Amino acid sequence: MQLISSPARAWEEIHLEEDRRKVLMDFVYPLLGLCGLAVFLGALFSLGWGEPESYRYAMQECCAVVVSLFGGYFLAAYLMNVAGMRLFRLADDAPLMQQFAGYASVVVFLLNVVLGLFPKFPVVMALLLQFYTVYIVWEGVPKMVQIEEKDRLRFTVLFSALLLLCPFAIDLLFGGMVKLLN
Repeated sequence: MQLISSPARAWEEIHLEEDRRKVLMDFVYPLLGLCGLAVFLGALFSLGWGEPESYRYAMQECCAVVVSLFGGYFLAAYLMNVAGMRLFRLADDAPLMQQFAGYASVVVFLLNVVLGLFPKFPVVMALLLQFYTVYIVWEGVPKMVQIEEKDRLRFTVLFSALLLLCPFAIDLLFGGMVKLLN
């Protein structure tokens, strides 16, 4: 919650973490589970509990969200590591980018929980709230990534775009595959 309320202070604490992979077990995986559970329950609340078809649909939606967020997280971290080396002359540090991507995705995770539980939540508002990710990344760049100040804006925009677009792209791909296979 500190990443939402006070990102600068939260990034200072995160920067002190010695184990960069700790983010997976302590943050990303629990939030992925919470997102999946929220979508599953939201689908059941919308369709009702009595029909077997409701459970199939709820599980399908749950899997789609978890796969898109999980794949989007790793894809964004990988692409940022590659872009960091090529565009910003950073060292190859995949654990750092995974840590940064995991914590910076907090808004995406929380919005998926809200949209999962409340499917009637205004989608336009959710899309606008996702752009708070840009501010969270902006505050995290000087603490987590050693780049020149002149590159901070470019890095922030690129990293934020990847964090927002990678899960979306995987969701489109996964959704298309599910429709094709059904």
